[in-house]
Formats: sequence, structure tokens, C-alpha cells
Amino acid sequence: MKKISVETWVGLFVIIGFACFSFIAIKLGDVDITGADRYNLTARFTSVSGLKIGAPVELAGVRVGTVNSISVDKKDFEATVAFNVEKGVDLPSDTIASIRTAGIIGDKFIKLTPGGMDDTLKEGSQITETESAIMLEELISKYIFEKN
Repeated sequence: MKKISVETWVGLFVIIGFACFSFIAIKLGDVDITGADRYNLTARFTSVSGLKIGAPVELAGVRVGTVNSISVDKKDFEATVAFNVEKGVDLPSDTIASIRTAGIIGDKFIKLTPGGMDDTLKEGSQITETESAIMLEELISKYIFEKN
């Protein structure tokens, strides 16, 4: 029987360590490697201040999707946000997309509030009812400087 060399043991140890590191990075980073079925939607906002790519999309406080991209329409001066939602989450066509803050100074996310229509949003649909990000600084300055 042949003895396994030290180099082989070190190689196995490095491979196992890399596998453990990858597993932890995926779990902590909340990376979706399963390729879960999702469909893409868009929404236009007058302000997406603080919203980032990778931000959660929530329905009733449960994460159902992720922000994919944020772009600005230079003609209409609005931001277009593309995001995905898990298949099986059938959103009515009059769903409202709002940009909210987790806590007082937390990260921004998209909150979906379903409407009452019977027809649902499909792949590539655009949500027309939106509520932009609330700027806390603007509210405070408005209260302070516009008080008579």
C-alpha cells in the first residue's frame, strides 16, 4: 500500500478549506445559486435616492425578489428600476411599488403593495403606480425653515 504524500494532504486541506469558504460566502452574501424561477419587472420613480443594486424587494415583509439595475431616463428625468420577483408570486396589475427604508437610517428596499385587479403582471411588465424615496433631510429642513 502506498503512503499518501504530505503534498496530497495539503492539497486536500486547501480544497476543503476553499469549499467551506465558498459555502459561507454564499450563505452570508445571500447569493442565489439555485437559479430559482423569477420574472422581471420594472418601475419608474422620480427619486431612488439610496436604493442600490441587490436591494431586496418585499411583499408583506417577506423578501420575494432583488433589484437588478437602476438607470436614469435623461429625457423624462426619472429613474427606471429593474427587479425580479419569484414565480408563484402573482401580483395584480395595479400593484404599488414604494421605496422604503429599513428602520430610521437603514438600507433602502422596494415594498410591493398589491392592488385588487384580477389581471396580473407578467414578465417584462412595468409597475405604473410608484412612491419615491422619502428624503428625511428634506422633511426636516422643510419643518425647520418653513415654520412661521
